Amino acid sequence: MNQKTDSAASPAALPVAPRKPRLSLLIATGFGLGYIPFAPGTFGSLAGLLLVFLPSWLLTRGVMVFYSETLNPVLLILCALVGLSAILGVWSAGRTAEFLGKRDPQTVVVDEICGQQIAVVLGTTLPLFIRRTQTSWFLVLNWKYLLLGFILFRVFDIWKPFPARQAESLPGGWGIMADDWIAAVYAAMGLWVARALGM
Repeated sequence: MNQKTDSAASPAALPVAPRKPRLSLLIATGFGLGYIPFAPGTFGSLAGLLLVFLPSWLLTRGVMVFYSETLNPVLLILCALVGLSAILGVWSAGRTAEFLGKRDPQTVVVDEICGQQIAVVLGTTLPLFIRRTQTSWFLVLNWKYLLLGFILFRVFDIWKPFPARQAESLPGGWGIMADDWIAAVYAAMGLWVARALGM
């Protein structure tokens, strides 16, 4: 009788708590922004905006209009940052959601960070075709486009027009990230329209 009791109470028989994915939590919450008690997604979007503005400003010493007949190095760097955010986002958001036992935890803001980057970079990059075999790239980053890109992305991220809401059903981190990517495309199209109207 005592042997059975001792065996049942042994440490080997107790359930092992899942290991806390500290790196995933750090990235998924935007280095703690997700723990802000009010509007964490908005703060995540602001971080995404900063990740577009700061590299551009530092690389160009504050000149925020770029034009070149090849892909501008600044644009390539921004695209690389977006790609890195997307890869890390899917990984960290998926692990964090699994650890917390929630499909899309409110503390995860890496999706807003990445989506905001996509909205601004895609929405302010314009390929201008001069000849059939030559393309010039025009990248405009001024405070008006940054502000408008921020507002448009937040609106579409909250609204979730088709197929953003449907994308939430994708498994793991893909479902958390994909709806923000779609919202970002809508926001980018809004920036293109604003550009076409001369804003």
